[in-house]
Amino acid sequence: MTRSIRIGAGAGFSGDRIDPALELAEHGGLQYLVFECLAERTIALAQLARQRDPEAGYDRLLAARMQAVLPACRRQGIKIVTNMGAANPLAAARKVAEVARSLGLAGLKVAALTGDDVADALRGTETPLEEGGTVAGLGNRLVSANAYLGAAPIAEALAGGAEVVVTGRVADPAMFLAPMIREFGWSLEDWDRLGRGTVVGHLLECAGQVTGGYFADPGFKDVPDLARLGFPLAEVGEDGDAILTKVAGSGGRVTPATCKEQLLYEVHDPARYLQPDVAADFTGVRLEAVGEDAVRISGGTGTARTGMLKVSVGCHEGWFGEGQISYAGPGALARGELARTVVRERLRLIGLEAEDLRLDLIGLDAIIAAGAAPAEPREVRLRVIGRCASATAAERIGHEVDSLYLNGPASGGGVTTAVREVIGMRSCLVPAAMARPALHWLEA
Repeated sequence: MTRSIRIGAGAGFSGDRIDPALELAEHGGLQYLVFECLAERTIALAQLARQRDPEAGYDRLLAARMQAVLPACRRQGIKIVTNMGAANPLAAARKVAEVARSLGLAGLKVAALTGDDVADALRGTETPLEEGGTVAGLGNRLVSANAYLGAAPIAEALAGGAEVVVTGRVADPAMFLAPMIREFGWSLEDWDRLGRGTVVGHLLECAGQVTGGYFADPGFKDVPDLARLGFPLAEVGEDGDAILTKVAGSGGRVTPATCKEQLLYEVHDPARYLQPDVAADFTGVRLEAVGEDAVRISGGTGTARTGMLKVSVGCHEGWFGEGQISYAGPGALARGELARTVVRERLRLIGLEAEDLRLDLIGLDAIIAAGAAPAEPREVRLRVIGRCASATAAERIGHEVDSLYLNGPASGGGVTTAVREVIGMRSCLVPAAMARPALHWLEA
């Protein structure tokens, strides 16, 4: 009989819910639980946090997630893999060990994977950026540069007995592929199996997105019990084919349609989905419903990895200043329009220099260009936002909106203002040898 393992997705982004992960740990019959929490901008922001505090720079929900799932995972022998280490995997691993000790889980083995941070090696080089220019051209605006590592070092950590593996920047599917490599003994040059495993990892990486979240559209694509959305799990066989499902009784749906939307998500060329481990080919993938909330995934293939790694490059891009104010009742639209005109003129009079300046009436023209409104709205909210070279300049935008209380149209209210640093994202390719993966071991 073909062996199989069950891998669950405990998170699809840094702010994801925690209770579906606990549901998987307690009732999913898993061997592995993966938390994918690291978006492109997340790691650059984490680098800034680490600069302020050497023990910071990892996911803010790390402790809460571990507090929730570690007891069930330890009890049932479930291994955890996560990129919640962000810019500081070592500090994150220490926090995991601390949480384990507080729960009485003595002896828990934790591995931290480092080596994705290539900022020092890249800084000042003429490495071309995909968006134009070079890394050197960023100068002192460079905040971070993290290479997408592959599955091999994670598989090594699991083979070494790690119960929790905490990484920084790794390719999202690699966290799911690593348990397959470890359990089935796949060669790191078995391109077809690595390709199929990458298909499975890609389907799981966004968690609830494949069980009906972000899919739901009332009247067109109805999803039951979305408030109790269950996160997905895959039962993967030695050949890399899998059945995607969720915990029985949890909310959401798993259908060929939900799987197809996720399969195509963030994919440029489905014939060459470039990963650090393999160039996966999705073009032959077959999706077949095999029961309620169960879809068989088969047919993926792959070819040799390129030997290059994508690097996510974060850089300073100035400061956003923002202000919002609401108008309601008869004449709300006219008052909102007048407020917009006043703020636009005020910003001109004070000589504020701002790029990407927008003055939108939310619900009317903030997303879709202005057109004939179907009816007079009962309420509007003016949002003014622009990017400035300094925080001081950015503050002036919110100040002008705040000033509308006594210097603008009647009955404005609910003002909010904000200033935040802008982190822009670039990308480039580097030889895989530039990254130097290393494992560090801790025990609770």
